[in-house]
Amino acid sequence: MPPTTSLPPGAAQAAHAIASGQATPGALLAEVQDRIRTQEPRLHAFAFLPGAEALDQQAARASRLTGGRLRGVPVAVKDVFDTADMPTAYGSAIWTGHRPRADAAAVALLRAAGAVLIGKTVTTEFASYTPGPTANPHDPERTPGGSSSGSAAAVASGMAAAALGTQTAGSMIRPAAYCGVVGFKPSFGMIPRAGLKPLAESFDTVGSFGRCVEDAALLAEVAAGLDAPLLPPDSAVPGFTIGLLRSDWEDDAEPAQRQALEDAAARLRRAGIAVRELPPPGIGWLNDRQGQAIAWETARAFAWEGMAHPEMLSAKFREICARGMAMTATEHRLVWLDIARARQVVSAMFEACDLVLTHSAPGEAPRGLDATGAPTFNRLWSVAGGPCLSLPFGRGPNLMPLGVQLAAARGQDGLLLAAARRAEAILAAG
Repeated sequence: MPPTTSLPPGAAQAAHAIASGQATPGALLAEVQDRIRTQEPRLHAFAFLPGAEALDQQAARASRLTGGRLRGVPVAVKDVFDTADMPTAYGSAIWTGHRPRADAAAVALLRAAGAVLIGKTVTTEFASYTPGPTANPHDPERTPGGSSSGSAAAVASGMAAAALGTQTAGSMIRPAAYCGVVGFKPSFGMIPRAGLKPLAESFDTVGSFGRCVEDAALLAEVAAGLDAPLLPPDSAVPGFTIGLLRSDWEDDAEPAQRQALEDAAARLRRAGIAVRELPPPGIGWLNDRQGQAIAWETARAFAWEGMAHPEMLSAKFREICARGMAMTATEHRLVWLDIARARQVVSAMFEACDLVLTHSAPGEAPRGLDATGAPTFNRLWSVAGGPCLSLPFGRGPNLMPLGVQLAAARGQDGLLLAAARRAEAILAAG
């Protein structure tokens, strides 16, 4: 288990320390570099790390800035984002050595705010299923989750103050739960996707990892180019109602995970938050439908790779593309009719409550690095397009982290983050 007391500061704390003169970009970078030297050999969270001279130049530029929300904060980005000064391989040998000419929009916005980009984190193959070498910081024999595996592991181990990731099915929320950090998937399209290698453009969403809600909110706010804080002050948020959701896939949740959800709801109730039971939504078919929609879009997004270098694609990825290409237009239309029905069900949920509390993952991180776990409890919220967030809470039978998920209606990112910050304090207090 990674020591928590010796971790370098998270994004919000680091930004405050630099702004107040209590720390310098160079000093924070040195702390993170020390963590990378000790942790990276066992975790393999990075696909690329720039040299010391390049990092020092970034820190020096940050020191000369007079403003910038992330001035000097060490940030990592998933290797599906283009970067002008670092290779971008998208988790595939097909693109080894690829050097984009420009930064992805979200990366450019982070740099403009003074972030020090410490490296590119490992992704699964094209942000899909086949994992890279990254291990879980709490137990290197277990998966960190995917597809944003390296970003979650880097933040959990202190090798980054915060990190960008993406989610198409469950690629932010699940690794956050497995690694014991906060993962925030904003409303669809809030953070720009220009310069991002798409997997399924109807669902791909850029999100953030942090060691607390404030960290994740700060990184998302800057990456979105917002002119106002994304996380409102507590005084600006009225009371809210949480719906406790035991979903159609409840049988897939491990006993410890079910208990963590019940315990979280009980603690929130004791703290005075209104928590009411929600009925299962009755859309157990939704996970299959989203998988079909993703396969259709993936097959077309990777038409070049499939035709030019099929032998360099994993068997799993080829199977997804073949399944997507085999679908008829009529089948695809019916899939999207079902997805529209599911979105209506979610909209109805938020007529009964402001937020939904449910599982982040089926349980603790599975043993082994040949798979990344199941997105069972994530697909619905990726389909819905609203924001969701995983909070660390509880431990599994092997003392691995568990997480609970809060979700809100599309566009209610500020409400979700404010509620999550309050829940974070309540759950941490016991």
